[in-house]
Formats: sequence, structure tokens, C-alpha cells
Amino acid sequence: MNTLLKNLTIKNNFMFAAVMSEEENCKGFLERALSIKIDHVEISTEKNIVYHPEYKGVRLDVYAKDEKNTRYNIEMQVLKQPALGRRSRYYQSQMDMELLAKGCEYAELPDSYVIFLCDFDPFGEGKYRYTFRKSCEETQKASLKDGRCIMFLNTCGENAEDVPEELVSFLKFVHADLKESQTDFQDDYVRQVQKSVTHIKGSREMEERFMLLELLMQDERREGRKEGRKEGLKAAIEMLQMVLSKFGQLPDSLLETLYEQEDVEVIKGWMETALKAQSLDDFISKM
Repeated sequence: MNTLLKNLTIKNNFMFAAVMSEEENCKGFLERALSIKIDHVEISTEKNIVYHPEYKGVRLDVYAKDEKNTRYNIEMQVLKQPALGRRSRYYQSQMDMELLAKGCEYAELPDSYVIFLCDFDPFGEGKYRYTFRKSCEETQKASLKDGRCIMFLNTCGENAEDVPEELVSFLKFVHADLKESQTDFQDDYVRQVQKSVTHIKGSREMEERFMLLELLMQDERREGRKEGRKEGLKAAIEMLQMVLSKFGQLPDSLLETLYEQEDVEVIKGWMETALKAQSLDDFISKM
């Protein structure tokens, strides 16, 4: 078994996409996330990085539709990044443009959901679930009815009394580290997902796909260096962010500073500072 694959939890993008490519797993997740009943879902595997790692630029984690033709894009987010709301807007627009390109009339556009599964609190309000729909500022009687919904799930929520118990159990499972994720969460759906994770880790086919994806990412980083080193710079910033996460959630102002930096040598210097820093304040004072 590939050592890297063995150490993955479901919060890894590859593992999450692999688990949710199983229709029962995806259906169970959507029912818990949205508090609805779904008869069945179909996974669009051509958009899934697990199935086509050779497609450069493809980053959809999970893309599915149900029996009512409602579309779902589910994205795993481990690290907090700036402009998450605008990223959700981009994903939703991509879904609509594809449907229109296939000859769909505006009136025929199906309902769509973009769901970000975040291993951090994206809005700092302690909610397990943040749901956004269009509303009119001038009157509550007017409704746009455009069929769009954007949802952010937060594994670090604090309002368990306001959301279904089974959703909280799953979010705690997602947040868990490798050892904790293998314990019994007293939830049948989580047990089902744990079995899928174990099966994926023991699959030679999935191991080969994971290795292909790793090679693809390395190629993209090399290509990025040739084209201004953008991908290499992004990878360095994400690594720095991961090191700093040991101090807790990073403030938006610091994240903006990190992602605005365009000199990879500066990022390397910050990395050395972060490794020696005793606290977040200590790091910021020495930047």
C-alpha cells in the first residue's frame, strides 16, 4: 500500500472525491447536509479528479445530480483562503455555463447547490452550517427564485442543538486526525464511509490513480515555475499556511498578506520564521 495513501483521511481532496464517487455515500452526505430526502444520485465522473487525473486544471471534487436533475458541486476546503465567497460564485457560474452550452434554455436551468465542506469556521460565528440564497433588500415579498444555493459546512461548529445530530457526527469525523477518524462515532453513515476509506486505501487501482494525480501536480508546479512560478508560489504559501495553522485559525488580514506576496524567496524566509516562532504574534512581529 502506498504510504501516502495509507495516511490520508477523508479531508484530503483525493480521498474525499474517491469516497463520494460512491453514490450511496454521496446521497447520504447530501441528505445530511441539506436535511432533505433524495431518491438517488448520479456522479459525473468525467469531472472528478479521481477518474481523470490527466486533465490539467480539473479541480471539481464532486459533481452530481439527483432524480429531479438538481445539480450539486461539493468542495473540500482544509485551509482557509481569501475570497471564498467569490470562489463559490465561480463554481456556480461554471455549472450554469456548461448547462447552457448544452442547449438548455434559461427557464430549464435546474436548481443547483455549491457546498463547501470546511475544516475551519469560514465566518467565525460558530455555526455548523451557513446557507445562502438570494433575497431582496427592499421587501421580503419579492423572491428571485433563481434556484441557486451556496452552503458552507463547518467542522468546528458549536451550535449542535440547531442542526441534525447525524450531520454533527459526520463533521466531527471529517475534522478528526488519522487515529481519531478510525474510532467508532456511533453513527451508521460514518461507519459506512469509514469502510469506504479502508477499501480505497487497500485498492491497487486507487493507489495508481493517487500516484498519477501526485505526478500531475508535480508537472503543474514545474510548468508553473516556467510560466512565472505561480503554481510553485501557491504551493509554498499553502505549506506556510499549514505550518502556521498550529497556532490556530489565521486572521483574514494575515491570509491576504500571504497570498498577495509574489516573491517565493520572501515566502521561504517566512517559512523559516514560522518554524521557529513561539506564537502567531511572534511570527507576525518577525515577518
